[in-house]
Amino acid sequence: MTVNIATGSVLRVGNLYAGYYGRPVVHDVSLTVEPGTITALLGHNGAGKTTTLKAIAGLLPAYGGSVSLRGEEITRRKSGERVKRGLFYLPQERATFATMTVRDNLLLGATLVDDPAARDRHLEQILALFPILAERIGQIAGTLSGGQQRMLSMGIALMAGAKVLLLDEPSLGLAPTIIQQLLQTVRHLCEQEGMAVLLVEQVVGLALEVADHIYVMRTGQLVADETRESAQARENWWELF
Repeated sequence: MTVNIATGSVLRVGNLYAGYYGRPVVHDVSLTVEPGTITALLGHNGAGKTTTLKAIAGLLPAYGGSVSLRGEEITRRKSGERVKRGLFYLPQERATFATMTVRDNLLLGATLVDDPAARDRHLEQILALFPILAERIGQIAGTLSGGQQRMLSMGIALMAGAKVLLLDEPSLGLAPTIIQQLLQTVRHLCEQEGMAVLLVEQVVGLALEVADHIYVMRTGQLVADETRESAQARENWWELF
């Protein structure tokens, strides 16, 4: 599938091939993510969505194609270097340090912030975004609920300076009210802070509520590239899955 790559994109993926043990499971994937927007990547289990995110994050090698962040090609950069440039992958699993407190988890995210005053400001901002974390600031992370741990993992990324978030199925295993809180916070970060988000999701209705742009993946390839308006007007999604 041919996709036109926009020049203003903060994240650009061109003709990406990626997989496991030298065998591609993602083929010729091209997509863009604009600053201040949420871009959704939809598809069934096994379609290649998580593989795509991991390849963009540098956790899997790219067998072909390119990944660019703010105009800089990072295809061969290590995952740690991508993190330093503001690209963060949040997996389906709870990405927190279970034996540490909420405060220590957040401060660990700010390891690269040298200015204590700036670190304190960031912490205050994160706790304002996630009031439940402020309430549980001294609690051991492993005792938090699944939704609270997901919020904490997002807070860690923000403390570390995330500018582009790769969110892998944030709705998985969470109550609808928690999902709505999370996605409202993500929308706020995009609209107010210019965050760019690539959201992997299986629940079509959920993605259509928040995404500015929609891609659909099937058997490792993109089969649809739609704006929010065209996606919401689509009557039949099953033909794409």
